[in-house]
Amino acid sequence: MNDYQVVSTDTLNVGYLEWLPKRDTPIDTVVLLHGWPDCPEGWAEVGRCFADAGYRVLAPALRGFGPTTFRSSERRGGQLAALGRDLLELIGTLQLHKPILIGHDWGARAAGNACGLQPGVASHLVMMSVGYGTNDPHQKLSLQQVCNYWYQWYMATVRGEHTVRNDREAFTRMMWDTWSPTGWYTESDFQQALKAFSNPDWADVVLHSYRHRWGFEPGTPCYQNDDSTLSPAPVLDIPTLVLHGEMDTCNHPDGSAQKDHFFSDRYQRELLPDVGHFPHREAPGLVAKTVLSFLRESPDLIDRPLKI
Repeated sequence: MNDYQVVSTDTLNVGYLEWLPKRDTPIDTVVLLHGWPDCPEGWAEVGRCFADAGYRVLAPALRGFGPTTFRSSERRGGQLAALGRDLLELIGTLQLHKPILIGHDWGARAAGNACGLQPGVASHLVMMSVGYGTNDPHQKLSLQQVCNYWYQWYMATVRGEHTVRNDREAFTRMMWDTWSPTGWYTESDFQQALKAFSNPDWADVVLHSYRHRWGFEPGTPCYQNDDSTLSPAPVLDIPTLVLHGEMDTCNHPDGSAQKDHFFSDRYQRELLPDVGHFPHREAPGLVAKTVLSFLRESPDLIDRPLKI
C-alpha cells in the first residue's frame, strides 16, 4: 500500500494516497473520495485500475479521518458544505486542472457539492451509493429509508454520542455487517479502516455532520454562504454517472432514482447487481470498468486510448 503524502490547504493538512500511471504524461487526474465509515485505502483496487489505464490517481482522507488534520480552529465541524469546500481547496492547492471526481457516500456528497459551489471545476462526476440533492433536512424519506437511517437519529442522542466516542469499533462493524451482503470484507480491511477513525477529530466531525444534516445543530458560521448556495441543490452542468448497489441497505437504491432533472449535461445511472453499500470494495473491477466506459464515451476523451 502506498504511503500518505500531506499537503496544506487553507483549512487542512490533507493526507492522500497516490497511484501514478506507467507513462510520462497522465491522461488526466482522478480524485477518489471515501465515505463513512471508510478510509482512502478502500480505493486501492480501483485506484490501481485507473493508474493502469493511464490516469494519475489521488485518494485524500476527508476532514477528521486518518492523517488529515485541521489548520483552522474556525473551520471545524462536519457539515456537507464544508466537505465540498475542502475538496475545492485541495484541487486549488494541487493545481489540478478539471479532475475527474469520483466519490462514495460522504465522498460523493463532497464531490457533488464541490461541483455545485464552483461550476466547471471538474470534467466528470461519479457519485456512488447516494442520490444528488439529498442535503436538505426537509427532504421526503420513505418509511424504509427512515428505518435505514436509524444510526443517524441515534447519533443525535446522548447515548449515540457516547457510542461514537467510546465504542466506534462495534458501531462501525454493525454498519459493515448490515449494509451489504455478507462476506464482502476481510478482518484486515476492517482494521485498516478503523485506524482512520483514531484521528482525534473523527468523533466531533461525524457527530456534527449528521446532527447538522438534519437540523439538530447549527453549522459552522464560515460555511453559511456555501450552505445557502447548495440549498436548494443547484443544477450541475457536468457529465455525471451514478452507481448504486441493488443490495444497498443503508441508502436504498430508490434514493438515487429520478434525479436526472438535476443535471443539464450527459447523465447516466447504473444499478450494480448483488452489490451493497460499498461498490468500490465489493466489486472494484466492475466499478472501474463501468466508470472507464463512461469516460470513454465522452467527446473530449474519445480519441484517448483507455485500457479496461
